[in-house]
Amino acid sequence: MKIEKITTEHDKKSFDCGVQPLNNYLKTISGQHEKKHLARTFVLSDGKVPSKIIGFYTLAMMSIDQSSLPPEMVKKLPKGNLNCSLLGRLAIDIQYQGQGHGEFLLIDAIRNSYIASLSVPTPMLVVDAKDDKAKEFYEKYGFIAFPDEPYRLFLTMKDSELLLNRADLI
Repeated sequence: MKIEKITTEHDKKSFDCGVQPLNNYLKTISGQHEKKHLARTFVLSDGKVPSKIIGFYTLAMMSIDQSSLPPEMVKKLPKGNLNCSLLGRLAIDIQYQGQGHGEFLLIDAIRNSYIASLSVPTPMLVVDAKDDKAKEFYEKYGFIAFPDEPYRLFLTMKDSELLLNRADLI
């Protein structure tokens, strides 16, 4: 198995994670976002059939108002908006769910965000969890909920570095 940027060689049509908006994004929108430099899509492909997509995630940039963060963090930040990395989507094909592929993709997304932050400073990676199960998944890796938006979570780059170092993944 291998994680790489999506290409036209990947079989987007056969991907089905069971969530139609995520399937639709991969099949019809991801290519447009790539061309317009709005988001990057990374796929986990099968080693036996390289075009087969096991799962995918997207990374983009977003801006958040620093006042939406926990008060103890706000004291240390400049007033106004912060540019952050956004883990926009993460999905696994139905036939591969429950096998650890989501964790594999999440760690790769954290690593890519952290490495990018070394060149273009971003203080955190943000994700919007779709439900309680997804929220628990992200919290297991140190993501923290925004005070007024319980399904929007963040992981600071400092915590990303600690996580990646602890797992010897940088």
